[in-house]
Amino acid sequence: MIYVTRHEHFNAAHKLYNPNWTREKNDAVFGKCANENWHGHNYDLIVTIKGEVNPDTGFLMDAKKLGDVIKEYVCDKLDHKNLNLDVDFMAGKLCSSENLTIEIWKQLLPHLPEGVHLHCIKLYETPRICIEYYG
Repeated sequence: MIYVTRHEHFNAAHKLYNPNWTREKNDAVFGKCANENWHGHNYDLIVTIKGEVNPDTGFLMDAKKLGDVIKEYVCDKLDHKNLNLDVDFMAGKLCSSENLTIEIWKQLLPHLPEGVHLHCIKLYETPRICIEYYG
């Protein structure tokens, strides 16, 4: 079993807000992240795949093709977008980094070639906050 990791980047805005709560409760739970005028992050996305090396190519998966998949199905949908308003796969979900990481996994999973498996999605919201998801 071999692991290949690809690092990508996107910028996005969001607001943490539970519509079933009052404004006061949202402010108490989410603090300035519940700002009515949104706030943004410079996200770093790290995708690790795993599987066996193809003896004909020497690759698990061509790293350029992996980057293309991440760009098409994730980064292009998220970059410079409002996660609460503009991103179809986040509709109806609280736009936390935890939920975003799970949804990124779901976006990538059907687009990997046979024999290539997602191992981990790491999403850095800031240089000090990282979410890891293993499916």
